[in-house]
Amino acid sequence: MNWQEKAIKCLKSSLYPIPVELNEIDWKSGLSSKTDRLAQHLCAFSNQEGGGFLVYGVNDDATLFSVGKVQADEIIKTLGNIARNNLIQPVKIEHATVDFDGHSLLFIHIPESAEKPVYLRSGTIYDTYRRSAGSTVKMTRQEVKQIIAESQGLLFHEQVAMEQATADEVLKLLNYDQYFTLSKRNLPENKTAILEVLANEGFVVRQGDKWKITNLGALLFARDLTKFRDLEFKTLRIIVYTGKNRINAYPELNFKEGYACGFDHYVQFIMERTSVEVIEKVFREVKETYPEKTVRELLANSMIHQNLWQTGTHTMVEIFSDRLEITNPGVPLVEVNRFIDTPPKSRNEKIAILMHQYDFCELRGSGVDRAIEAVEKAILPAPKFIKGDFYTKVIIYPKKTFSEMSKEDRIRACYQHCCLRYMDNEKMTNQSFRERMGIDEKNYPMASKVIKDTVNSGLIRGYYPDNVVKKATCYIPYWG
Repeated sequence: MNWQEKAIKCLKSSLYPIPVELNEIDWKSGLSSKTDRLAQHLCAFSNQEGGGFLVYGVNDDATLFSVGKVQADEIIKTLGNIARNNLIQPVKIEHATVDFDGHSLLFIHIPESAEKPVYLRSGTIYDTYRRSAGSTVKMTRQEVKQIIAESQGLLFHEQVAMEQATADEVLKLLNYDQYFTLSKRNLPENKTAILEVLANEGFVVRQGDKWKITNLGALLFARDLTKFRDLEFKTLRIIVYTGKNRINAYPELNFKEGYACGFDHYVQFIMERTSVEVIEKVFREVKETYPEKTVRELLANSMIHQNLWQTGTHTMVEIFSDRLEITNPGVPLVEVNRFIDTPPKSRNEKIAILMHQYDFCELRGSGVDRAIEAVEKAILPAPKFIKGDFYTKVIIYPKKTFSEMSKEDRIRACYQHCCLRYMDNEKMTNQSFRERMGIDEKNYPMASKVIKDTVNSGLIRGYYPDNVVKKATCYIPYWG
């Protein structure tokens, strides 16, 4: 796929089904007189993986208009001068005029720079920018350090969490017993053999007669992450509130164990705080408010896909009386509407592989599909995924009746159900959606209304196998 084809694909994704500017493309209605702001846009796209595009001929309300030759020539000349003279490193841009839906649009391609960070010539190396939630924003100092490290091929998990540790200190700091339990391996008889195994996994590195503990080893198997200076913000925070808001809460809990050795403890705590006791006849029974499979998959996801370079914020679980929220640092690398079908782009591939080996999460996909399947089986409202400026959040809801669900809840459930059916090589029907929502057959018009609303929102469409337009009886996602 050449860059023009990629640009058109990005534009379509930003316009349909719901108009929204993406990290990969920025709509422009005209040439700004603010040279610094234009330099910031070029800087941000050149720092982004895969680069990005400015498209002239799209208004803020997503309506289109044609860009004339005189205007296009002025835009190309101005941006070319900025790309050469206002940035370090200089950026070589490309341009093309493309007919799209009857309008002549000007696409400016800003390729990813081979040397990063690209920053403003008028400032320092910390005057550099990135794309976030469809906008151009200044990088934090930590993000600049991250992009420098990544451009040099240095991964976060390979960084050193502690140097000059003795063998005894390593075994005191890392929960090696839990490693051998999770790996289903026999515990070696002496400390030398144990350290060799940990070194083979990349958890420690020999340093003369002492050892370095890597971020990977500490993140997964630390007995106490706060013992590692740069990892104290990587602990899991869990807050239990007394109601539906954040006004009153029980004392906050900060789980200090590494992700692998503490994961079952995290999940057990969440399940205990969200389950309820019910008495049926003479028997007392504990019932889950949220499926454990859903909690496990989404919690593991939040840890694996967090931006570990981002400082000052934790992965956090917040338990309210009417919902469960899981938030992790870093924006998602794929659009939230495509979490179900798109293979995940993991920032932390090594951690993802090991967490899968320890049976904490899926590897073949993001685990979101399994989490939503469990929600559907329990006939709960659909989870809500939110992409923030610096974070990713998922909200899980307890059981609601159909009448208690909002229009947004119903549309979200319909779309997610349609995605799951499509991933199973099946189509969504009125019947399948009724079964998912627990709607009686006699009330099929209720399901039909939700399906119609979801079609109108652009998230699903009718499936016509014979290419004849007629009343749809089955449906597929908009991307199907």
